[in-house]
Parts: sequence; C-alpha cells; structure tokens
Amino acid sequence: MPQPPAAPRTGKVIATLALAGVTAAVMQTLVTPLLADMSTILHTSSSNAAWVVTATLLVAGVCVPISGRLGDMLGKRRMLLACSIPLIGGSVVCALSGSVVPMIVGRGLQGIGMGMIPLGIALLRDVVPAEKLSSSIALVSASMGIGGGIGLPVAAAVAQYADWRFLFWGAAALAGVVAAMIVAFVPEVPAAARGQRFDAVGALGLAVGLVCLLLGVSKGADWGWGSPVVLGLLAGAVVVLAAWGWYEWRTTDPLVDLRTTIRPRVLLTNLASVFIGFGMYASMLVVPQLLQFPEATGYGLGQSMLAAGLWMLPGGLMMMVVSPLGGRLTNARGPKVTLVCGALVLALGYGTALLLSGTAFGLMCAAMVINSGVALAYGAMPALIMGAVPLAETGAANGFNTLMRSLGTSVGAAVVGVVLAQMTTTVGGHTFTSENGFRTGLLLGGCLALVSAAVAAAIPAARPERPAPRDPAGPAAQSAHAPAAT
Repeated sequence: MPQPPAAPRTGKVIATLALAGVTAAVMQTLVTPLLADMSTILHTSSSNAAWVVTATLLVAGVCVPISGRLGDMLGKRRMLLACSIPLIGGSVVCALSGSVVPMIVGRGLQGIGMGMIPLGIALLRDVVPAEKLSSSIALVSASMGIGGGIGLPVAAAVAQYADWRFLFWGAAALAGVVAAMIVAFVPEVPAAARGQRFDAVGALGLAVGLVCLLLGVSKGADWGWGSPVVLGLLAGAVVVLAAWGWYEWRTTDPLVDLRTTIRPRVLLTNLASVFIGFGMYASMLVVPQLLQFPEATGYGLGQSMLAAGLWMLPGGLMMMVVSPLGGRLTNARGPKVTLVCGALVLALGYGTALLLSGTAFGLMCAAMVINSGVALAYGAMPALIMGAVPLAETGAANGFNTLMRSLGTSVGAAVVGVVLAQMTTTVGGHTFTSENGFRTGLLLGGCLALVSAAVAAAIPAARPERPAPRDPAGPAAQSAHAPAAT
C-alpha cells in the first residue's frame, strides 16, 4: 500500500493540483471575450465559429471518464502529465490559427486536458492525510470556479487591449508550468487497478452516446429542436447509451462499474450533481448579459465585457474563501450536510439576484452568494463519491461525476438559452431578451438548486465500517487511504 508523502510536500501537491484545476477552467472561459468577433477573426460564418466552443464541450465529455479509468489503471500522476500535453499543444495550435479548422482542432485538444480535474481530486485520496483530505478536495474541486471567475476578466482585458493570440500563448505557458510542477511535486503512487483490462468497447460506446447527446443538446437551439438531425441525435443517444449500459453491466473490468454507480449514495450524488451543474450555469448565462445589455432597455446596465468581468471577479474569489470552510464543515458534519448547505446557498443566491438585479453591485453580491454555494457543493460531491467507491475506482468514479456536472451545465445552457431566446422585447429596432426572460432564467436556476438540495437530503448515511487492523507503519499510512468523511 503506498505511503503518504511527508507533510511539507503535501502542501505542494495540493497547490499543484489546484493550479491544474484553475488552468483547465481558464481553458474553458478563454474564448468567451472573443465570441462576438470569432467569425471575423477566423474568416468564417457565425455557425462555424460556434464550434470553437462546442468542440471543447464534446471532447471533454468523452475524454474525462476515459482519463479517470486510465488513471486508475496506469497511475494518476502519469495521466495528469498525459493530459497536460494536449493542453499545451492545443493552446499553441489555437495561437497559430488563422482559420476555423485548426482553431477547432486546438480547442478539441484542450478538451482532452479537462481530465486533469477529476484525476487530481482522485489523487488526493492517495497522497493526502485524512485530516487534510476534506479541505484539499474542496479547494481542488472549487478551482474550476476560481479559474473561471479570475480567467474571464483577465481574458477580457487581454482581448480588449492586446492581440487575441496572447490569450493562447499565455494558456500554453500556464499549462507548461502545471506540467513542470506535476513532475517536481506530485509523487508516483501505484495504480490500484493495475493489470485490469481497458474496456475499449465501453469507451467507444460511451463516446458515441455522449457525442449524440451533447451535440443534440448544445446545438438544438441553432438547428431547431424539432429538426430531424436533432431528434435523430437524441434518439441515437438513448439507444446507444442503453446498449452501452447493458454491455457495461455484463463485461469484466468495465469502463464505468454500473454496480457501483447505482449504489444510493453514488447515484443520488450524481443526480444532485446534474442539478447543481444546471443551477450554476444558469447564472453564468444571465448575469453577464444583464451587466452588458444597453441601458436603453430599462434593465440592462451597459457595462463593457471587461467591466462585467471585473464585477463578477469577487464571485470567483469567494470560491477560494469558502472552499476551506466547506472542508471544515465536511469534517465536522459530513459531506452530505455540506452538499445540502451548498445547494441551499445557491438557491439563496438566485433569490438575491431576483431582488437586486437592478444594479451592478447587486448582481456582484448575488454572484458572490451563488459561487459560495457552488464552492460548498463542488467540494462535497467528490468526498461523497470517494467515500462510497473502492480505491481502485476513484479516478473513474470522479470522472463520471464530473461528466454528470458537465451534463447539467449543457442541459442548463440549452434550457435557459431557449428561455432567453423566446422571451424577447424590441428596443430601437433591435431584439433583446426581455426582463421577464432573465427573471425566468434566474427562477429556473433557483428552483433547480432547491431540487438538488432535496436530492442531496435523500442521500443515505454511510454504512459503519469495521475498525481496520492496526498497521505497524502507524495511523498516517492508513489515513491516506481512508474514505472521505461521511
């Protein structure tokens, strides 16, 4: 059984994994300030330019659970390094791009690197002492929101005052720093599932099913929800994923062990993750638009992209502040309580947004509350998952949980996008989302947050475990492999 690293090195491991999560999040928000001008930059149509975002979503959805399983089999440190290579390479390809095809390829490569986040969270169970585990999981889990909150205003500033290519050169450099820190500080831990067979058929089936599902959901508004293409994609997703589940249930060494995922603690945590992902992303669609819509609409606040990013920056910083508190709450009361509290705080944030949406300061306060709830929830979900699955499945289980969150954000983007597109008003000859449209989007986010709280409250308590036999190496060797607090 692998030994935990010495205490001084543990801090460097946690810092490395947190920076890896921040880097992955920055990759996702990197192109946001460029979206309005992307078709001009790449000399293509707006519909083609939209694939710059869609490509990352699709590739990440497919690769994250596969990376988690390979981490269990080959070693999580090795897979973290493997994920850093496409992050660097994809950023360089994007920086050198002058047309849409290489940009899409580069963004797809960046999507492969998104597996760093669940791999890093799973690695914590192997190397961090029990007394630091909950707070470490909370920090690394919240790093996605931290990276998004900090990355957006930085990217907006670079896009506004410098060449857009500097965004991708900077991303490549940041990913290179993460790779160097992994080499220097992250220890090699024996793979718990070493020697097991990689489920190539399961990986292919999941990839096809997820591409059909995510493509249908993400492009439904553009292609028409009733179009034959979208209906065919969604129907194909149902058929392929059903066949995939049948195969996974019967195969040896599956990509995702469905017998583990249907355990009530794991199943309900993943279900809550979908609703949390929906609830989180609704605010990311509504708040920036309210800040940037023209004041002539009567409810828009007329902020620039840079100013809007700066108003949202405190929300990202709140995740950094709240995540250690979530770890303490998990140690004291268990991750289930932390998850319920996070969902309730998230709902409170949407209520705040509904009451204070008339000023930039009010929206900033609402974003701070919303992101505080997200920080609590994101730190609790991996702790619940890792406390309920065998050590040999932590990478795959965390990858699947990350996929559930991503599925929630994709569905949230589609549903809220339809609401904002359908509820419109005309001002000065231009069509804008109406104030009622934005309020409906906020109400949806708040309601889904309450649903996630109800689902989390139904998660059963962990079964008491028999005391482990005393290890001659001492309690520290055991604590690194104990399940997270439940």
